[in-house]
Amino acid sequence: MENNEIEDRTEEEVTTAYLVKISLLAAVVVLMAFTPLGYLRVGALSITFLVVPVTVGSIVLGPFGGMILGAIFGITSFVQCFGLDPFGTTLFSINPIFTFIVCIPTRMMMGLLAGLVFKAMAASNKKGVRIASVFVTSVLGPLFNTIFFMTAFCLCFYNTEYVQGFVTTLGAANPLVFVMLFVGVNGAVEIGVNFIVCTAASKAILAAESRSAANGYVKAKVRKPRKERKDKDSKSQ
Repeated sequence: MENNEIEDRTEEEVTTAYLVKISLLAAVVVLMAFTPLGYLRVGALSITFLVVPVTVGSIVLGPFGGMILGAIFGITSFVQCFGLDPFGTTLFSINPIFTFIVCIPTRMMMGLLAGLVFKAMAASNKKGVRIASVFVTSVLGPLFNTIFFMTAFCLCFYNTEYVQGFVTTLGAANPLVFVMLFVGVNGAVEIGVNFIVCTAASKAILAAESRSAANGYVKAKVRKPRKERKDKDSKSQ
């Protein structure tokens, strides 16, 4: 009975901690999305730092948590298309459905896939792979974001007059060259910032979780002998 009580209490604590963490990271995403912290306006396509909390969530909460945070990121990005961002507003005026596809599913896939990569690497038997998992995921998060976003963007809008204006200005011979020229600097900045911030934040959170789990295990082991001693004392009486 005591073991069941301890296990139930532990599961409750884990669930509560999970909800607290995903709520806090979701709040960070929303806060950054509607303040200067989230975007650096450079040219037509803004540099976004919202990938940071989504990637952190993918690492500390797993693939599902990363997907949820990616969805929140995507929703805030879609909201920007209602007059808050000139680029997004123009895309929305061309085709609202395609704009929805470019903004939301792509970010969900980014969070999900980043979480799956970290989960697979962290479960490896090789210590070096486990150590590298945070670093690799911190780079892949923004990289996935750029790949999925620009793939959907080109599939949906490349042949429109608006995007062809950028193609002509950049002198791009094909969609691949266009993507490289259009997001080259932006993508590099996003990867650099995400690598530094996400690696530091994720390692700190994971370390805190490990200490908390160890303390919880010790307390659980201590509670059980106390209970057993009480039972023995009552029987002896």
